[in-house]
Amino acid sequence: FCIIFTVHIHIHLHTVSVSADTISGFGMSVSGSLYKEGDVIIGGLFAIHAKVPEPDYIFREKVPAENPPSFPRTMVFTVEEINRDPYLLSNFTLGYLAADTCLNEAGALNAALLLVTGKEEVVSGECTRAPTVPVIIGDSLSASSIVLADTLGVFGIPMVSYYASCACLSDRKRFPTFMRTIPSNAFQAKVVARLLHLMGWSWVGVIYGDDAYGESSVQLLMNEVQGSDVCMAYKEIIPKTYTVSKLGQIVEKIQSSKAQVVVIFAIPAEVQALLKEAFRRNVTDKQWIAPTAWSTAGAFTAWSGISLVGTIGIALRSVELQGLRSYLTNLSTEHYPTEKLEQNIWEEAFGCKFVTDSQSGLLKPQCSNLKIQVQTVEFDGMYNVYKAVYAVAHAIQDMLNCEPGKGPFKNGELITEFCWQLLHYLKAVNFTTTTGEQVYFDDNGDPAGSYDIVNWQIGPGGKVDIVNVGSFDSSRGPDQDLQLDIQNTSLIAVQVPVSVCSESCPPGTRKAVQDGKPICCFDCIHCAAGEISSTECIKCPRRFWSNTDRTECIPMTVEFLSFQDDMGIILAALSVAGAALTGTVLAAFFRHRDTPLVRANNSELSFLLLLSLKLCFLCALAFIGRPAPWSCMLRHTLFGISFVVCLACVLSKTVVVLVAFRATLPGSNLMKYFGPLQQRAGIFFCTMVQVGICVLWLALAPPLPTETAGGELGARVVELCAVGSVVGFSLVLGYIGLLAAICFLLAFFARKLPDTFNEAKFITFSMLIFCAVWITFVPAYVSSPGKYTVAVEVFAILASSYGLLLCIFAPKCYIILFRPERNSKKSVMAK
Repeated sequence: FCIIFTVHIHIHLHTVSVSADTISGFGMSVSGSLYKEGDVIIGGLFAIHAKVPEPDYIFREKVPAENPPSFPRTMVFTVEEINRDPYLLSNFTLGYLAADTCLNEAGALNAALLLVTGKEEVVSGECTRAPTVPVIIGDSLSASSIVLADTLGVFGIPMVSYYASCACLSDRKRFPTFMRTIPSNAFQAKVVARLLHLMGWSWVGVIYGDDAYGESSVQLLMNEVQGSDVCMAYKEIIPKTYTVSKLGQIVEKIQSSKAQVVVIFAIPAEVQALLKEAFRRNVTDKQWIAPTAWSTAGAFTAWSGISLVGTIGIALRSVELQGLRSYLTNLSTEHYPTEKLEQNIWEEAFGCKFVTDSQSGLLKPQCSNLKIQVQTVEFDGMYNVYKAVYAVAHAIQDMLNCEPGKGPFKNGELITEFCWQLLHYLKAVNFTTTTGEQVYFDDNGDPAGSYDIVNWQIGPGGKVDIVNVGSFDSSRGPDQDLQLDIQNTSLIAVQVPVSVCSESCPPGTRKAVQDGKPICCFDCIHCAAGEISSTECIKCPRRFWSNTDRTECIPMTVEFLSFQDDMGIILAALSVAGAALTGTVLAAFFRHRDTPLVRANNSELSFLLLLSLKLCFLCALAFIGRPAPWSCMLRHTLFGISFVVCLACVLSKTVVVLVAFRATLPGSNLMKYFGPLQQRAGIFFCTMVQVGICVLWLALAPPLPTETAGGELGARVVELCAVGSVVGFSLVLGYIGLLAAICFLLAFFARKLPDTFNEAKFITFSMLIFCAVWITFVPAYVSSPGKYTVAVEVFAILASSYGLLLCIFAPKCYIILFRPERNSKKSVMAK
């Protein structure tokens, strides 16, 4: 049930009736206050002055905080606008009570406790009365907001910060009463990471303040760039009590690093001290990335000149509210401020000094300037103050609209629960501002992520202008959230800075991370043959190969020993010529088959030997052409069998010569065992052994076509016939070698027989050539690449065939064709 709100108002008005003495006491404790009475008093915490050590160790008691007059005056402007609104909180008056935090946690906590208790101390560790203000607008610092949210959250006092962006404040368990109108740093880190990636800046230096804002911002940025191509060259911290030497060390790190891009997560006072030291050391060639804390710090241009031109910043949404500029720049001097805080504002805004008038005895200002120069970009933080005050107003309006007995609270609750009720409605607030923006808080008390991307440029007259060049809005979705007009940035007029640890690897190379360094530091290594790269080396698909630059995969050249190749043509010609020559010899022998020379050389074996030699020459043609399953099986079996038949005939002729010689000895009767029938049987048996080997080979592991890819020069795929079974291939060659060795030995033993039977000498020479060819074939075959492997095998077949043909038959052909007078029985039988 809802408490009757009028009761609340009466009691609350009683608690906020602050006397002049109380206000005076207030000013002594929190450097002045700004107060206006109302039905509900809104508290405000603002940093009007700072107490920050300078690099020269001088502590100034009154250092102007960033844009000091604007934030509290914006709260006043917004409250007055709401009080004039006939629809929002009609017949209801808002008041305000603002205090100066002096830009530190202790000052903020002291001011906040005085705002909510109305006392200078908290007795016994607890508040014994209703709070002076039920809600606080502030604080601007994340560190201070953490302290305040921890402290005030115990009492259920809601806080709406306009500038504390630390992502840690989104923890609902720890900070249940904290909300804000500034986006969480999580969005800011996302934008910075996206910008770095978009601009190609992979080697980045990061500097941050020793506070919750700086530490959380760096951690969030590291999380965002993790696994990407962005690395941090260094991370330097600005301590709270920095000195010239410490700042000098940071500047030296900036100077010595290859990183041309520097991101600074710190409050403006710290950034100003660091940049002044950097410019004093002539560090002006860096690309600065400014987060929301100082991206629109126009006051920097007064001392930096054009040194910060090119800076890219992440700024809060800059919306110029109607009437706010004139309100800030034309403060009336008809009624001099009496509150200490407002006098401080006048001092900073107009250069006023309040002195006691000699006649009236009252404090009157002596001002040197009655205009405040407010740039458009300075409205970013003010707009957040504006939204925070309106959020409180709409929450109060929702409370007023609550009907008795139908609300979310029970009847009879004490007035001290007013803050909890306001917190409930504040979490659920949802309204649209006069500028058209929808304002609401998510479950963590955060608004939607919305930023302007700004660029510091040289404007007309040589002045530095902060120009809007893009925007980020998380509500637009992951693909449309960041919009950046790079053409409108000052980086286009000059060369875009290059900030990398290692230059990008050219096409055809890959990255190899340097030992002990981040992934952004790498060496470029050429891809291996058959690989290409744009970033990493990848293998080309099957039947494709890399070009010489390793940038693209090109179709491989299909290569095999073909009839169109020069080598194939030569080998085919030799094969046909050998077969033709063998046919010619066969014809000559057949023509002169009845002559003594042909009959003396066992014409039947000679005809069979010539036919087998013809097959040996022709089988070489089977090795030429594109491999196919039938051709692979044919070439090896035909080669093996034809050569065995040939060697079996030679072996039979050799044995017949030896036996014939022995048969001439007294008492010898050997020839009856080596007649024509036995010779045919011996040749058949030797051939059948090879046939059996070939049949087993083809049945178990036949030779089949295969491809081998590679080749540094002229990428190619070589089509070959794989032997299938190495054992089978070895047996075929081994059996041929065995027959050749037996023939050679027998012929060698018969070499000194009488001249009448001198055919053994010719067989010896032929076998010597045959064995020499095939002994040299083995290493040549193994070491030859691609199609040359086949060419070596064909050459061995042809060379051994020509050796047999010429050594055995050339002398006989010479006699038959050119010395026919010697082809007689007398010449053959002569010694």
